[in-house]
Amino acid sequence: MLQNGLSFPSWPIGLCSIFLCARYQNSLETVLTIVSLYFWPCMRSSSGTSSTVSRKWGLVFAALACAIRPTSAIIWLYVGLLEFVKARDKLKLIFLEVAPIRILVLGLTCLLDRIMYGTWILVPLNFLKFNFLSSGGDYYGTHKWHWYFTQGFPVMIFSYLPFCIAGIIYSKHWRYACLLAWVLTFYSVLGHKEFRFVLPVLPIALIFSGYCLAVIEDPGLPGYKGKESSKKLAKSSPKMILALIFLLATNIPMALYMSLVHQRGPEDVMNHLAREARHGKVKNILFLTPCHATPYYSLLHHDLPMRFLDCTPSEEKGVLDESDRFLMDPVPFLSEYAKNKSLPSHIVLFDWEEQKLKSLLNSYDYREERRFFNAHFKVDRELEASIVVYVHTGR
Repeated sequence: MLQNGLSFPSWPIGLCSIFLCARYQNSLETVLTIVSLYFWPCMRSSSGTSSTVSRKWGLVFAALACAIRPTSAIIWLYVGLLEFVKARDKLKLIFLEVAPIRILVLGLTCLLDRIMYGTWILVPLNFLKFNFLSSGGDYYGTHKWHWYFTQGFPVMIFSYLPFCIAGIIYSKHWRYACLLAWVLTFYSVLGHKEFRFVLPVLPIALIFSGYCLAVIEDPGLPGYKGKESSKKLAKSSPKMILALIFLLATNIPMALYMSLVHQRGPEDVMNHLAREARHGKVKNILFLTPCHATPYYSLLHHDLPMRFLDCTPSEEKGVLDESDRFLMDPVPFLSEYAKNKSLPSHIVLFDWEEQKLKSLLNSYDYREERRFFNAHFKVDRELEASIVVYVHTGR
């Protein structure tokens, strides 16, 4: 996309590639987005004679990205309008390229959903209704409008940020810079915000960073009016060496800490329960944690009854889900649970919940079995420093 640019990995891309199914989905969307952008004539410096063929390939990958995540349409609205303004054959673009490809991909996704759900359903429409028309995403938390600009995206790009800004200025590739700004601005309007939502444009920011590094290495790059290029560089410039040391010294420790240390408790606890299950020591498990806080069956690999607190959004506003009711007042919740249902052999909870429930758990003949480190600092809720496993001892 940006000629003579260098690209270096960023720690959020690596993390999003290994955490949870939702991140797999966003990672695949990111790959399809970058591949598609390569083929769009309006996003390239020069269009060859095969621009129509290239555009069709761009449409195919864009349609697949939208099939994976309908919100990918935010990117293609911008790119599509640019291509429409630039295209000479506008009617051909709409009726002979966009419409057939979109209908084909939509039909295939509907057929796949029909097979999986057992009934005809238009998932993108339901996605649009829940996330945009009813603001259902706000149910899972909201951030201020400027979060992506002041916290979200700066954290994702991390120490590459100054290189990205310089790369935008040096390259003057405003179409990609505006695409970056458009996506961040659009998502800023929505209340519910997550890092992974803007992952597809992170590689664009990294490419700008790479361009800046290339300019530092050789100021005579095409498109940058700096010093004359030296045809052969005997060795890297001191500025380039300092830049690389800075990036490595900031990104490698961050990647190692965030992937190996921070919030590792849920994975450790499931590995422990899996080992116990292999020896027949686990009968059933209750997770008194925020919903979806652990890898669950994906790490247990045993057919055991397990239950976590439900956080399904209610159609009625103001109605608290099971998870919220527990977090508001855990002692009455667990007491009521013990009256109506049989107690499990193991209970898993975070330490800040344990402080309120320890006496009650002891009264039900539970004792602490294992405690696993989880985090040094809080993220969304109270500090979840450790995650604890309680086992029922029986009488």
